[in-house]
Amino acid sequence: MSPRFATDVVTFYHPGFWGLDSAAAVRDRAADHPDRFWGRVLDTLAETEVTGIELTFAPGGIDSALRAYGSAQAFRRELAGRGLAVVSAFVADSDAPDWRHGGNLPAIVADAERRAAFLAEVGAEVLVAGLPMRATYGTRPPFFVDAAYMTRMADIAHVVGEAVSRHGVRLAFHTESHSTLWYERDIDLFMALTDPRYVWLCPDSCHIALGGGDPVAVARRHTPRTALAHWKDAVAPIDVHLTIDETVYARQQPYMTELGTGIVDWEGWADAMSATPGADTVLIELDEAADPVAALRSGAAVAKRALAKRALAAQFSVSGLGEPQIDQ
Repeated sequence: MSPRFATDVVTFYHPGFWGLDSAAAVRDRAADHPDRFWGRVLDTLAETEVTGIELTFAPGGIDSALRAYGSAQAFRRELAGRGLAVVSAFVADSDAPDWRHGGNLPAIVADAERRAAFLAEVGAEVLVAGLPMRATYGTRPPFFVDAAYMTRMADIAHVVGEAVSRHGVRLAFHTESHSTLWYERDIDLFMALTDPRYVWLCPDSCHIALGGGDPVAVARRHTPRTALAHWKDAVAPIDVHLTIDETVYARQQPYMTELGTGIVDWEGWADAMSATPGADTVLIELDEAADPVAALRSGAAVAKRALAKRALAAQFSVSGLGEPQIDQ
């Protein structure tokens, strides 16, 4: 069965798509008219073959959907009427209690449960979270991502993962650039410390590559625990120490690119993804596409080619006929 295609709502955040001159203007307009924001996003998706969406930080988050439609059930009906569905929701650092402060655990759990309840109502099963960001290299006193730190994060993840599991939702961790779950070693350590029944992975091919890692190798090591993945391309690893503050995400942008134009091995990635529990969804991530329709169509084409090559190679392997030759 062919997977469904999905995308993060951040795909639609480019000011040019809205005829505006800044990201702030997009947020302001969406806050004033959430119904118009969502109407255009959903209408635009109808022009592509993308049928799934990942909710994210404002203006494309849970609260905005509730303001626009009044309830999770009404939002689900609006989506279903267009052949769409929510796949997942992403918890951004700026939109949730800080995991670095131990006293925040009750608030962290309550926030996650609220999101999980919404996801259950709209028919989605994955809540994507991240670990806190690193400190800027050279900061004094230094901040180390060591076993003690990861143990604290694992303890919180277990509590949150168990809480959202009661709603039928899986908690999956995103491999965000410059976060404490970025390098291959970070990912392996965190996954080793967490219970596979309650903690899942959402590998992002771009961000892993930006950290100098091998996205395919990571995906293959953690195949059984990959609930969802972000398909995203990277220009090259980030080889400089960026200042980690509220501007870091914007400064990462030049290192990101549309699928098929960067360094990610899409055939290897497709092969690894095909064996995961999240294989039925291909989530194409395109941060702030000026032309979302063209970008999503192009990204879907790249993913389809990679998946087709993987399927054909598997057939030839089973038949013993050797490696097939496929036109580009």
